Amino acid sequence: MNNNRITSLINKMTIHEKISQLIQLATPFYEGAANGGQITGPMLELGIQKEDVINSGSVLGASGAKEVRSIQEVHLKDNRLGIPLLMMADIVHGYKTIFPVPLAIGCSWDLEAAEKSAEIAAKEASVSGVHVTFAPMVDLVRDPRWGRVMESTGEDPFLNSEFARALVRGFQGNDLSNETDRVAACVKHFAAYGAAEGGRDYNTVDMSERQLRESYLPAYKAALDEGCEMVMTAFNTVDGIPATGNKRLMRDLLREEMGFNGVLISDWGAVKEQIPHGVARDEKEAAEKAIQAGVDIEMMTSCYAHHLQSLIEEGKVEEKTIDEAVYRILELKEKLGLFENPYRGADEEREKEIVLSETHRKAAYELAVKSSVLLKNDGILPLNKEKKIALIGPFAKSGDILGPWSWLGSKDEAVTLFEGISKKVSSENLLVEKGCDVETGSEELLNQAITTAKEADVIVLALGEDSEMSGEAGCRADIRLPEIQLELISKIKGLGKPVAVVLFNGRPLDLTGIEGQVDAILEAWYPGTEGGNAVADIIFGERNPSGKLTMSFPYTVGQVPVYYNNYNTGRPKDAPDAQVRYVSQYLDIPNAPLYPFGHGLSYTNYKYSELKLSSNTMTSDQSLNVSVNVINSGDVAGEEIVQLYVRDMAGEVVRPLKELKAFEKVTLAPGETKTIEFTLTEEQLRYHHADLAFTSDAGEFTVFVGGSSRDVLSAAFELTK
Repeated sequence: MNNNRITSLINKMTIHEKISQLIQLATPFYEGAANGGQITGPMLELGIQKEDVINSGSVLGASGAKEVRSIQEVHLKDNRLGIPLLMMADIVHGYKTIFPVPLAIGCSWDLEAAEKSAEIAAKEASVSGVHVTFAPMVDLVRDPRWGRVMESTGEDPFLNSEFARALVRGFQGNDLSNETDRVAACVKHFAAYGAAEGGRDYNTVDMSERQLRESYLPAYKAALDEGCEMVMTAFNTVDGIPATGNKRLMRDLLREEMGFNGVLISDWGAVKEQIPHGVARDEKEAAEKAIQAGVDIEMMTSCYAHHLQSLIEEGKVEEKTIDEAVYRILELKEKLGLFENPYRGADEEREKEIVLSETHRKAAYELAVKSSVLLKNDGILPLNKEKKIALIGPFAKSGDILGPWSWLGSKDEAVTLFEGISKKVSSENLLVEKGCDVETGSEELLNQAITTAKEADVIVLALGEDSEMSGEAGCRADIRLPEIQLELISKIKGLGKPVAVVLFNGRPLDLTGIEGQVDAILEAWYPGTEGGNAVADIIFGERNPSGKLTMSFPYTVGQVPVYYNNYNTGRPKDAPDAQVRYVSQYLDIPNAPLYPFGHGLSYTNYKYSELKLSSNTMTSDQSLNVSVNVINSGDVAGEEIVQLYVRDMAGEVVRPLKELKAFEKVTLAPGETKTIEFTLTEEQLRYHHADLAFTSDAGEFTVFVGGSSRDVLSAAFELTK
């Protein structure tokens, strides 16, 4: 501790005032809030006293310049030392202007656009009084049954790391003290929450430390290296111990090894949840384990409030441990400039100008276009505006396209697909029917849809999951579309007309019952506020789709987890001498996913040729230049995402069949050829060995370059040492 101002303030604080700084409470606890003092149900059961609220350190879920200023004003009058509150909220993919969900943003492979989306979210949140956002979530994900895959950017540690950096830059900027249109970022969930068993929220995680370091830690480290101010603990266990009470994970790994000196906050209720986990007998022991592990802020349980003081008096917790936590919290408040300006960016007049502004909506539109992935197209797209189109499905006119964690986003302010298409075609050429609801239907709705579809030249089916079927606590064992939607597809297919499907969803789906029945599939994800405009422009060819998957789509859910950067086996299915039966395979489906990592079609075609290496060998001191020619062999301009992968052919421990190491987005006019160049270094070939040493192996490597993890050219080189 070297900040004299903060140290002096801590010295003036009583034990109760210090402990209260470690408490985070929801908005209803605070006088000055619109619903202040209306504590009911589980919140009432917390047993939080008025003095705890007066001295608390942070508020969860407060927003709107007027309300935030009111809460802060009342608090500063009541708080003995005039310590301002931190206002925190889940601003995940937009505040009021909602961008595509993070998994979709990942599919844009556009780091600049991702950073801009976070910058805009921060600007809207800050002017509305928010100081800290609980984002980005950088958990690596391989199981689409888990509802929170929508909050990640995918299955690759390198790409996740790049997006982690971009999003932290967008939220925080370069100077939190003076850039009042920025907010502090909180990377989550530390650690390995994306590996929850069975794809079930809050569930157990069990993996080797080498796997943890290899696949799951890089994106957290990238966010921290970018200066992320806060970390949130995960709900899950790590090596048998809940993350929130895991001293080795938080003190030794996060703080000592990774060098994190910022604020560590629990997830909602996670401190107390150590009791049902079975590692704490009661709230007192839960408080002791969490504070000893280094958790600075307890979110929405009262273990700290009720028991930290007695733990200090009993000598089980040192007061200096509390002081360290308080110091970190006050230091963040100082970085945000709250001691000088406790209202920071909250401004009612600017709020009216900035929030959901036309400029912000345009940025949301651009990212929605770039995030959409054309999975399949048998020549039906783009649509001809002169044809009669039947738009059918539960998402035809639905505003439920914002997705989970859109918080203050309004479905009424979202542009629906119907509204987007209506701007492109005459009313005579656009027929629309619901066909069914998301999970239920009726013969009447279905029959009306069939009758209408018969009048059309081409049919667009708007299908998917409602937002409650994804996100936190939105886990699904069966990740197909609901049966009623599959029935609708089957009935429509029976008409013998061209059919395109637009999917609105938050996870890779099992496309059984869809993929073989339709002519085109556009994965729009939850595209956000401007979703209808973006999708309409794509399906009519005014914008050329360029998104590529960052999470594999399974052939069926029985493959899960299925991901591109998997290991080989001793009996791989595709080995030259493979036996018919006794190899690693399914008897009834392929091993490979239906649509792999990096897959995404365009309205043009790209051809790769002349993959060249500057040398057949690489050394620690000499990098390798990799070049490839890419030609747009089609008739329209497009943007291609060129991907470079590497395989270590014989490592000390088994290595993935492919690992993404670099990528570049390139715009090509029809007939244009560009030479794309990458530089590959020895450092990029390093990995964690059996003893966890992070080094490379001398020997043979293969480099792959192409338009997806499946469609690549390859060349070999050798690393010498």
